[in-house]
Amino acid sequence: MAIVEAVLLASLAAVLWRLFRGPTAWDRLLAYNSASNRVVAVLAIAAVTANRSALLDVAVVYVALGFLGIIILARFMERGGANR
Repeated sequence: MAIVEAVLLASLAAVLWRLFRGPTAWDRLLAYNSASNRVVAVLAIAAVTANRSALLDVAVVYVALGFLGIIILARFMERGGANR
């Protein structure tokens, strides 16, 4: 499991690079969503390996907040964003 977590964290580094350097705002939004998914996967794996169910609760809350953040940001960008 440590290898899987290491691979996920390495891929998170690549996604964070796209988040900060993305050519468009939509690329950054997709990178944010991908990073959020990877963090949840790492939390879930850590919860299973450490046998701590509290981390699963944290993962569920993080998924809900990440989903709401994506929806809010997408709606904002769809309506013109900061171009007003």
